[in-house]
Amino acid sequence: MTVAEIFKTPIFLAPMAGVTDTAFRILVRELIGDDGKNLLMFSEMVSAAGIHYRNEKTLAMLETVAAERPIAIQIFGSAPAICAEAAAYVEQLGSAAVIDFNAGCPAPKIVKNGEGSALMKNPALLEKILSAVKKSVSLPVSVKIRLGCDTINAVEVAKRAENAGVDFITVHGRTREQFYSGAANWEEIAKVKAAVKIPVIANGDVKDFDSLDKILEVTKAAGVMIGRAAQGNPFIINRLLKYFLTGEKLPPPTVNERAEIMRRHLEKIIFYKGERVGVREMRAHAAWYTKGLTGGAELRNSFNRADSAEDFLKIIEVIHGR
Repeated sequence: MTVAEIFKTPIFLAPMAGVTDTAFRILVRELIGDDGKNLLMFSEMVSAAGIHYRNEKTLAMLETVAAERPIAIQIFGSAPAICAEAAAYVEQLGSAAVIDFNAGCPAPKIVKNGEGSALMKNPALLEKILSAVKKSVSLPVSVKIRLGCDTINAVEVAKRAENAGVDFITVHGRTREQFYSGAANWEEIAKVKAAVKIPVIANGDVKDFDSLDKILEVTKAAGVMIGRAAQGNPFIINRLLKYFLTGEKLPPPTVNERAEIMRRHLEKIIFYKGERVGVREMRAHAAWYTKGLTGGAELRNSFNRADSAEDFLKIIEVIHGR
């Protein structure tokens, strides 16, 4: 998949740990239909060290199916040689269209190891990592960054990424210290866009048609990545992509349509993870799906007590009946 092909469908689903797994990615692609058959999905982030040591759980995260491709596999780490080795291993699997590198995760357990957004405090090391990764594979390589860690230095980091040979950059418009609070700073993303020649994807606070228009106007980005707005709302990718491509504003799903999508999501997550794990993980998704619904708090309490697929389906039927 070439970079030009990637940006023909420039609405992207963000990699979100514990959210954008195989079941979710397939559901999003089904909802998009033919308009988004070539839309690039991003995996949850995968540890380069875990790949190096052939950790069983880590390697399981690299397993993908045809229905979710094309897909970018996102890796993270802090050692150039190990990151390069991991990227080469991923490429050899033959399922990835892009190798994406995470330099933006704000989670304390990641940052304390000098990984994720902590790498923005060491632009020289990040450049070495990206250069090593790029040299180890023939696939396109991208990197996801934040505005900075401690200080805003996204422009410097982006220039170093470009020097390392990275093919495109995703910028989340917040610093590490902000995590996900406050407003995303789209003006700073615009500075990155103006500083590099490679495509930039803007990320942060896009949740509807108006915010999509606004972020593109402010940043002049080549694409937009949707993160938390897709939680419990997988149909947003279809709605925003259709609007971007045609100008058509599809209506939000009805309550019954939302319930049906929940049922399909449950079936998929159980298929790929089994009933015990699938039901447990689906509780978080159910909380997002029911946000804003009448009696949502009661529904969430019911889902949190559900121990089986049968329990879940009974609650979904209650939503259907509203």
